Amino acid sequence: MKKAIITTSIVVLVILAAIYFFPFNGESGENEGTKTQNRTQTNSIKLPDPVITGGMPLMEALQNRKSSRTFSDKKIELQMLSDLLWAANGVNRKESGKRTAPTANDTRALDVYVIMEDGTYLFNPDEHSIEKISDKDLREFAGRQDFVKKAPVNLIYVSDYSKLKSGSEKEIYSGSHAGFIGQNVYLFCASAGLNTVIRAWVDKDVLKKEMNLKEDQYIILAQTVGFPE
Repeated sequence: MKKAIITTSIVVLVILAAIYFFPFNGESGENEGTKTQNRTQTNSIKLPDPVITGGMPLMEALQNRKSSRTFSDKKIELQMLSDLLWAANGVNRKESGKRTAPTANDTRALDVYVIMEDGTYLFNPDEHSIEKISDKDLREFAGRQDFVKKAPVNLIYVSDYSKLKSGSEKEIYSGSHAGFIGQNVYLFCASAGLNTVIRAWVDKDVLKKEMNLKEDQYIILAQTVGFPE
């Protein structure tokens, strides 16, 4: 009897040791998934709620809308960046997820990327957040003009052709989408006292490679934003 008890105890100890030192695959996989989720969360920045009241009256903003090519290197604070991106292409109808800028057939095929000194981010309108896709300062690739490297923010308008209907005028649609968003940014900047200019003079192939874009993603236009010098 004693011998049976001792044998049983040894078996239990062996099983407990195995569980402690060699976790089950399912548990190990869950831990790894949690680590991956945490890494993803650290790459995503939840923006403050946009301030969607006040500002300059529309007619005054239209009167003050202009292109400017002089920028200081003063950084844009997170709240102003939040307001800027919401004005550009944020969700203004939560029940449907529709945006401040229209798209053909509601495809929502144009993404706004944000290039800043500390890295490059993708704006997620549904979550109102930005996700870092690169730690590099890619401003030197964001345009050929000297002011592009100095300004704190360069918005890159990228069309995902895979979201557009087959046989549609994808270039025309993409250009229109970028134009709508660009004008939103112009009006916001006029109201907020920021300088901005929309640009096509970009080495798009080089920038696409630096941003690690997919084959079906095409850079349409860029827009520089910052404080007056």
